[in-house]
This record gives sequence, C-alpha cells and structure tokens, in this order.
Amino acid sequence: MISGGSDAFREPGLPSIWMVVYFHVESTRISIMATTPTRALDTEKITINLGLVDLGQVDLLVREGFYSNRTDFIRTAIRNHLATHAEVVRQTVSRKTLVLGLQEFTRTDLEAVKKSGKRLRIQVLGLARIASDVSAALALATIESVTVLGAFHASPAVKAVLADRIH
Repeated sequence: MISGGSDAFREPGLPSIWMVVYFHVESTRISIMATTPTRALDTEKITINLGLVDLGQVDLLVREGFYSNRTDFIRTAIRNHLATHAEVVRQTVSRKTLVLGLQEFTRTDLEAVKKSGKRLRIQVLGLARIASDVSAALALATIESVTVLGAFHASPAVKAVLADRIH
C-alpha cells in the first residue's frame, strides 16, 4: 500500500494499513497490534514503552515523509541496530548451533525421528513450527527440548505437552 490512510491506492486483495497495524497510545506506552493475514506468519506483535518526546519526534519524521508510519520507523530502527551487531549474532548462532530462520517439523519428519529412536533438541533463532497434523503424543515422544529465540508455532495441544521442555 502507498503510505497514507486511503484505501484507494491499496493493491487488490491486500488489507489496508488500518487492518494490519493499530497503534494504541496511553501515556508513554505504544502497543503495536498486527492482525496479520495468514500469509504473514513471519511477524510477531510487540509492545514498547516510549517517552512522549521520543514519540513526538517519531511522529514528526512520519509527518515529514521520512517514514510511512510509526511501524516503518520502528522496524527500520531495529534493523539498523541489529545490523551493527550482525557479527556477534553470527558468532553466537554458530557457537550455540542455532538454526537461523525457519525450521519446520512435519508429521513425517517426527515419525522418522521416532522410528530411529532418537529425540530432537530444537534450537532456532527465528521461527520454529510444528505442523498442525502432529499429535501431542508424537511430539512428546520425539522432542526432548525446544529453545526458540523468536516465535514457536504449534497446536495448543502440542505446546501443552511440551510446556516443561520449552526454554
């Protein structure tokens, strides 16, 4: 979508920016709530506290056209800050043998693990996803531990049986 509030410039089939991001400002707390479409599974909602002067400066930059909205500013700031620490992240991922990005486990994958008699130690920086057709019993039998820096998507039943194994 082109910046601004009008849906006239929205690409067909895509939600308007007002359906995707909602800002709620109370005193110095900003809640960024994304009602993400199903294809946008690579995002997660966060809440930040920001001083009113800082918030005013962000709004000024948005109004002057440097950023399309507050979310654009915040994402850009976070990406720029992460870029300054990219080498540390790379070394840590390597040292801790974390999978970087998306790691998905299907029912077929876990059945093969069960057949081999081994158990998984899932370690991901990004998104770890267990397919919706994986039963709680299969997950319990094949997953020893789950460590995710980012997001962990699984059915409520699978999350419940793995609760004591999620770190």
